[in-house]
Amino acid sequence: MHADIPQFVDWFRSSSPYINAFRGRTFVIVFGGEVISEQRFTGLAHDIALLNSLGIRLVLVHGSRPQIEHRLRERQQKIQYVHGLRITDKDSLECVKEAAGVVSVEIGAMLSMGLANTPMAGARIRVTSGNFVTAQPLGILEGIDHLYTGKVRRIDHQAIQQQLDSGAIVLLSPIGYSPTGEVFNLTALEVASATAAALKADKILCLVEAHGLEDSNGRLLRELTPSTAEHEIAGKPELPQTMVEVLRHAIQCCRSGVRRAHLIDHRRDGALLLELFTRDGIGTMISTDLYEGTRQATIEDVGGILNLIAPLEQEGILVRRSREHLEIGIGQFTVIERDGMVIACAAFQPFAEERVGELACLAVHPDYRHNGHGEALLLLIESEARKRGIDRLFVLTTHASHWFQERGFHAADIGKLPVARQSMYNYQRNSQVLIKTL
Repeated sequence: MHADIPQFVDWFRSSSPYINAFRGRTFVIVFGGEVISEQRFTGLAHDIALLNSLGIRLVLVHGSRPQIEHRLRERQQKIQYVHGLRITDKDSLECVKEAAGVVSVEIGAMLSMGLANTPMAGARIRVTSGNFVTAQPLGILEGIDHLYTGKVRRIDHQAIQQQLDSGAIVLLSPIGYSPTGEVFNLTALEVASATAAALKADKILCLVEAHGLEDSNGRLLRELTPSTAEHEIAGKPELPQTMVEVLRHAIQCCRSGVRRAHLIDHRRDGALLLELFTRDGIGTMISTDLYEGTRQATIEDVGGILNLIAPLEQEGILVRRSREHLEIGIGQFTVIERDGMVIACAAFQPFAEERVGELACLAVHPDYRHNGHGEALLLLIESEARKRGIDRLFVLTTHASHWFQERGFHAADIGKLPVARQSMYNYQRNSQVLIKTL
């Protein structure tokens, strides 16, 4: 036990930036009915209680497919799917309503626990549900009437916001209601993605039965843009349909104003906490705000980069770079472009033998600061560094030490720099050396 104390203290301290960043944010968490049927919700309930105690605004969306099919089999009723969607007749709809009700009650009961000597002690979580989802019939597709299978028409996001403002956790079932009083069977993924988009949530967290999305070599793809996620779908016909649907909804969310979508393995205990409060996470993250408009710089970008960094050079924040210097080293630069203008840039130089890389010339146009562009470039360069086998990233700065320290960099001596870089250190500028372990 005592041997684990330093590790625990280090983890707890390193999680504090995430705790501060997530307070007051809105997260939508969606999980299938198998999380309940396989009795995995106890651990998840503990983690949800912790997130709630940290001031995170939570909307939970549950599925109930296993519970519905269990009832249909018990009653010897037909189970019909077309392209992954259930054909919901009147008899099936009764099973849908029963299963969704039971799952919702079980979740509410688990989140209401407050036994002493348990992670739920003193939690006092208030869970609320309601007719927040307006639905309409899916209709006839390819000649097949889907009957009481529906699609989301509208999310009452204002009513949900009121509940979140009051400190409650909102629990949504995969059921929607029409203005004519009908009930429709929906998919949990559609309800979750529509809700996340309507709320402009900061995150949608999809608990799936996989480690995340993997490349052709079985390595986890940790960070994707919506465009690269689409390419992964198109290039991998062997992907299970369930994973394809999750990816499509995640992409749609990101393009509808949700900052980030995460695919997390629900089979792993503490998956939510590991994804949210560790530097690399354990799943796949899809994010528009990471890399949209970001690309490798070309020789045509030299003028734009010069215009961007000139004011910072005049203030002494950045080292002066000539056009010739930029032209020679343009291959090291990544830029973010908007409407044909370079609005942010950063350079990366690896020192392969020492497995160290330098982040340099990180600059964002004043009109676009505080929009996450600097962090996006940092994350992209960190990802590139890892791919090249770089273990540490360093930066020399005279004005932005706090910004880098908030993102995991630590002060270091000049002697920690690569030998070639030490010989080029400008003692007159007296830049602070900051290093981050990747």
